[in-house]
This record gives sequence, C-alpha cells and structure tokens, in this order.
Amino acid sequence: MQDRVILDNVSSGILALDSNLCVTALNASGQAMLETSEARAIGLHAGKLVLKPGEWLDTLEQALASNSPHASRSMALLLQSGQEIHVDVIITPVSDSEGESYLVVELLALDRLLRISREESIMHSHETTRAVIRGLAHEIKNPLGGVRGAAQLLARELPDEALAEYTGIIIREADRLRDLVDRLLGPRQQLDTRPINIHEVLERVRELIAVESGNRATIERDYDPSLPELPGDKDQLIQAVLNIMRNALQAAASPADCRITLRSRSQRQFTMGARRHRLVCRVDIIDNGPGVPEELLQSMFAPMVTGRADGTGLGLSIAQSIVNRHGGILNCESTPGDTRFTIYLPMEQDNAEAP
Repeated sequence: MQDRVILDNVSSGILALDSNLCVTALNASGQAMLETSEARAIGLHAGKLVLKPGEWLDTLEQALASNSPHASRSMALLLQSGQEIHVDVIITPVSDSEGESYLVVELLALDRLLRISREESIMHSHETTRAVIRGLAHEIKNPLGGVRGAAQLLARELPDEALAEYTGIIIREADRLRDLVDRLLGPRQQLDTRPINIHEVLERVRELIAVESGNRATIERDYDPSLPELPGDKDQLIQAVLNIMRNALQAAASPADCRITLRSRSQRQFTMGARRHRLVCRVDIIDNGPGVPEELLQSMFAPMVTGRADGTGLGLSIAQSIVNRHGGILNCESTPGDTRFTIYLPMEQDNAEAP
C-alpha cells in the first residue's frame, strides 16, 4: 500500500505491462496523461491506449524482444480523445521470481513544464489587466455620474420639452458607458460556493444554446458519470460555459453548421499555477468552427480583444475571470475545424477566491 501511495504521487506516468503488452498497473499521473482510469486500462493491450500506435508499439516490442532498457525522446502520442501529447519514454524490462517478463514504462510529459509556465504567465497577466481595469473604472465612473446628474438637472430647467430629447441621449449614453465598465469588471458578487454537479451546469448551457440556435446546432455529450461533485457557484459557471459556447455558435457560418462537443473527465495529480491538485475536473468544449486566428491566441482572454466586427471582446475575459475565481484555469487550443476550450476546476473545498 505504501509503495502505491508513493507511485501515485510521482509526477511522471508509470505503467507496467506484462509479456503480452497488456496493462497490469497504471499510476495516477499515467492516468492523467493518457486520459483514462486504471480500472479501464487494466488488461488492455498497450496499443489500445492511443490512436495510431505504430511508433509506441514498435518501441515497446523492441524493448521486450531485446530484454534491455530503451529510451525514446519526444514521442508523440495521440490519445483516444484526439489530444496529442509529447513524452519521453523510458522502458525498463524486469522479471519476477518466476521468470515472467514485464516492462516498466515511464512517461515524462514534455508539455507539462511549458504548460505550467504558460498558465502562470496568463494568470499573472490576467490579474494585472484586472487591476488596471479596476483603476480605470473608478476614474471613468466618477465623471460619468457627474455628467448624468448634470443632464438630469438640465432637463428639469429646459423651457422646451422637445429639447429633452438631447438630455435623454446624454443620460442613455452615460448609462451605456457605465454598463460597459461594469461588464469589463466582470462578476463582482461573492461566489455562492456549494457542492455542484458539473453536468448540471453543462446541461443547462446545452439547453440555452439549443434554444438560441433554433435547435439547429449539433451538441454532442461525452460525460464521465463517475465525476464527484465539486465546490462552485453554479450560476457563474453557467455564465462562463455559456460565453464559450455562444462564441462557438456565433463563429459558425450558420447554426446548422455548428457542431459542439461537451466532454468531462477527471485528472489526478494536476498542477495549476504553483499548486498541485490531487484531483481536478476537466471540461472540454470543442467546436468545428473556423478557429481562432493565430495572432489572437495569446491575447484572446484579455478584455476588448475580439475577432468579430460586432464582438465586444468581453465574453471570454469574463469566463476566464469566473474560472480563475474558482481556483481553476481556462485554456484554448485552436486549428481550423477544431477549437478546444478546456476548463480545469479543482475538486478540493478551499480553492475558490473572494473577488
């Protein structure tokens, strides 16, 4: 039992294969990397862990046949979910007391450190942007209030009621600017954190998007029903997911052309920022739209950044803010025909932040 606890706290993926290359053990990090559970993997042939297993299987068979250690650098593994990861593979043949041969395979994720560094940079940039916006909002809203109040006083003193049309314009535009500033700040109310089922959030948004598209968009579901509840503000998480899915709908040539896949999984021993979490919930929102332009990928979560002429550039910024306040992160990978927004939410009880 103690050995198992140690293995499950190792950051590299460890799997054991028998002489038929079937899985006999898989630690927590290996489950996270390969996006599967140990229960599903046990007894499965190694070739079925990934799509296009050519190089992966060749390497394992070579190590088994030669009965000697083997290392492969920067091997690409295409997971069953369609996600590609790059790993260093270290294979060590071992034999038990009865002479039965096994392979111990260590997977070192090359993407992991780069991802952690990128996420830390994004989160720091996002916090800096929010601080700047809060300062600007204060400076903008004070004179706006004065302008609005002066327009109201002027309207009372006008000798001709027809002139009130102009003061009405001033008041309405001041209110519009105030609302825009409020939206820039994002949700400011305290998180109403309680145990929630993430699938209830996804199903609520699925229903809303179905209505908005006139039931013409195709929305597929690939849920892990074993996911436990997590601490979160249900309404705010609905808003975050809705902003992402609405972006996908608006980016499609027509609602009938829009195909969205909602996928939920758990991941163990996952690092977000500087903190490693024992268990996180991963939600993928995948669409078949035209993709995010390369020049926008690095700044797409900043306020007022948009690729649409009629866009406000606030939806993804607000979604990022909501996820961050839950102690999570929001990432995006995009190519034409395959845009994947991924939300990671910790399942521990003490991660949500006050606004």
